[in-house]
Amino acid sequence: MANLTSSSSSQNAPLARTNCVQRWQQASVNAIIVSLWLWLYMPIFDYLQVIFQREDFRMNQIVLGGVLALIVMQLRREGVRPQPDSPPHWHGLPLILALGSSAVYLLVERFLDINMLSATLFALASYGLLGLWLSPARWRQGLPAMLLLIGVLPFGEHLQTFVGYPMRIFTAELVRKGLAAAGVSTVGVDTILVFENSVSQVDLPCSGVKSLWTGMLFLLAATWVEARPLNQRWFLVVLLFIPLLFVANVGRVAALVLVGQVMGWQLLAEMLHVPLGVLAFVAVCATAVVLLRQQGEPRLPQRDQRLEDDHLKSPSRLPLVLIITILVMIQLYAARPQTGLASTPPAWAFPAGLQTEPLPLKIDENEWLTRDGAEAADRLRFQWGDIGGTAILISSKTWRAHHRPERCFEVYGLTLDDSRAHLVTPDFPVRFVALGDGDQRSLYTATYWFQSATRTTDDYGSRIWADVSLQRERWVLVSVLFDKEVNPHDDDVTQLYLALHETVANYLTH
Repeated sequence: MANLTSSSSSQNAPLARTNCVQRWQQASVNAIIVSLWLWLYMPIFDYLQVIFQREDFRMNQIVLGGVLALIVMQLRREGVRPQPDSPPHWHGLPLILALGSSAVYLLVERFLDINMLSATLFALASYGLLGLWLSPARWRQGLPAMLLLIGVLPFGEHLQTFVGYPMRIFTAELVRKGLAAAGVSTVGVDTILVFENSVSQVDLPCSGVKSLWTGMLFLLAATWVEARPLNQRWFLVVLLFIPLLFVANVGRVAALVLVGQVMGWQLLAEMLHVPLGVLAFVAVCATAVVLLRQQGEPRLPQRDQRLEDDHLKSPSRLPLVLIITILVMIQLYAARPQTGLASTPPAWAFPAGLQTEPLPLKIDENEWLTRDGAEAADRLRFQWGDIGGTAILISSKTWRAHHRPERCFEVYGLTLDDSRAHLVTPDFPVRFVALGDGDQRSLYTATYWFQSATRTTDDYGSRIWADVSLQRERWVLVSVLFDKEVNPHDDDVTQLYLALHETVANYLTH
């Protein structure tokens, strides 16, 4: 008996060693595939690093932590364990998603250079690649988790910029019509938009876009936790969920305007602002969960023992195909060429009373403006009577070269105490910004506006929507940082605004 046992052990030892070698070989091949994959998408890592380090994306960072914790909990509950020595398999949809998204990524990087779109394609393609190591059922079940990770990207911020402007106008118009139907006809759209102290200001944060972003993240998380498939019924839930979020936001704004503006109970409106938003959001999300659970019992994927044990079989040609394909894509990668700033900057014809002195841009500032398509950028020191400060004028035919100057002020350590619209003339609005430094408030004042040959606006969303036209205009961002706190109603300040506005108008029309 002892001899038989010894003989059996000696026969199994070579087989065990062979399997161990195969496992290490497959793990090494997988490591090569992953390394090449990361190399292909390396250009967007700087963008991702910035997102998850900047203070103004703190909400995205918090949501990312929550999503990662949820994913870890779900994987532990389902008993999923990583198998780095498992070979990839020929799964059609994951392979198409991985290679198709990567091909689009190459085109986006070459011709568009939109970081958000590139990051989204990276997430889609990476999940497609991961699907080659998962069973089809488990891969489909994990789609909501993948969409959750994509949703952590600052879509809310960009949606506020692109969609917030028309949505807040539409919201204000609905509220105005609703109040008019109820017999309150004295409240106009402009009154709603600039409601005192921003209690119910239908601005970018209150346009309903932020609740839409947060709500979609909640719906995806609920879908994954409840193990619901992304089928036609799920999309019907989405089609109902989005209008409910919008209606809830309209109702919240209408209630605040009615209480604070019509009835004059300003303090009560301030107290109701946050609770109304939270209650409306919770009610809509609870409705979505009920609708999800009405789809029937969830169907959990069964463990595919064939796939889990397939590492004992001979490897297929797929790893070699993946390595060659990724290497070809790496060679085909080309970033969008930088156009550079204009070699001859504009000759600004400032009035005699405005004394200016050029302040050259820093190297990183010049690179940033060059990358985003600015035609010209001038920073200068100015003196207008007793008023002094710094101004920057950025000329471009694309909104990408323009930005919200509030963020630049915050980067330099200043705190944003106030930001509101100010009418210099009926057709000349500017954004008036009060800036502080730490605990001290209102130490400095800044002003900016966007100006073309036909219009002037203080709204960044309006500037972006202007590029929708087939005939793009040249726009100039005028940003002024005063050396001290100033009153926008002072005559000297008004005359400075008008002088700069006329200077830019002459440049754009000649």
